[in-house]
Amino acid sequence: MKKAKGKSIFARRGARDTGLDDILPQYDFSGGVRGKYAARYREGTNVVLLEPDVAQRFPDAASANRALRVLAEVADGAKRKTRSRRRTA
Repeated sequence: MKKAKGKSIFARRGARDTGLDDILPQYDFSGGVRGKYAARYREGTNVVLLEPDVAQRFPDAASANRALRVLAEVADGAKRKTRSRRRTA
C-alpha cells in the first residue's frame, strides 16, 4: 500500500481538521492530582472472578482471603509430609 504524500488524512478524505488532540470543554481536570494512584498501580492487583455458588459462601474479600490462607497452609503441610516419607524396598 502506498503512502499518500503531503496532505493529512483529513485533507485526503475531504474532512476538516477537527482538533482531535484537544480536550473537550466538558472534561475538567483542573482539580486532578498527577500520579495519585501510581503507587497502587505499581503494587499490582490480582482480580479473581468467583463462580456464583462460591461467592455466596464468601460475602467479602476478607473471608475469601482467610479461607485461601487456611487452604494454603494445609497444602503446604501436605507437601512437607510427602517429602519426609522414606521409601521402603
